[in-house]
Amino acid sequence: MKLSRKSRAGLLLACAAAVAFAVALLPPFPQPQDYHRFADARALFGVPNFLDVVSNLAFLAVAVAGLAAVLRPSSFAGSAAFIDSAERLPYALFFLALAATAFGSAWYHLAPDHARLFWDRLPISVCFAALLSAVIAERYSTRAGRMLLPPLAAAGAGTVCYWLWSETRGAGNVLPYFAFQAYALFAILLLMRLFPPRYSRSADLYRAVMLYGAALAVELFDRSVFALGEIIGGHTLKHLLAALAIYQVVRMLRLRTRV
Repeated sequence: MKLSRKSRAGLLLACAAAVAFAVALLPPFPQPQDYHRFADARALFGVPNFLDVVSNLAFLAVAVAGLAAVLRPSSFAGSAAFIDSAERLPYALFFLALAATAFGSAWYHLAPDHARLFWDRLPISVCFAALLSAVIAERYSTRAGRMLLPPLAAAGAGTVCYWLWSETRGAGNVLPYFAFQAYALFAILLLMRLFPPRYSRSADLYRAVMLYGAALAVELFDRSVFALGEIIGGHTLKHLLAALAIYQVVRMLRLRTRV
């Protein structure tokens, strides 16, 4: 049986409620202090944790390329990146937050601790919110995507603020932050499955999600990756793969056409 448009939208809301309910029931999970001890701590040119710091330039480069794709005229080179100019706003916020992530992450990796990690995670959460808003605008409703952008960004940022606040009270809980990311990715995939596209090149978004999943995987094996010749750590590789994942979004905006 084919679900109505309203039922499909309700499914997305039900999934959000289920995630929020699960997080509320689970016991708090504090951020381990060991997280800040990355495998590759080598300094170069006086910069500690050199590769983990400078690899953030990849995020900055992709952010600049993304903003250029968002701001260019829709008729450029025969492409149709945006049917409605209102669709540009979520992507503009997405790439601005990515640029902020480059600086926040570099600042964090110079001297990793909880306080600096906040400035790394805050713009990352806004990135997820903005991309989800963009896909809602394109797949479901431009008006809905535009209206949901501020509350989604506030919710994402709120999970990071809550995490740091909970750590200062001695009862740290990082679960809401990771749950928001997981839901945003799941909701994007669900939107792509449930609603027809307005543009071509949907495969670019699927590739972006897969590459980001690979980035998270290599981060978990930071020390194992570094042990393979001590060339690059898993966390540095995570930065590069995540930047490559986001470049798929840039490529999509450059090349897509109206369906």
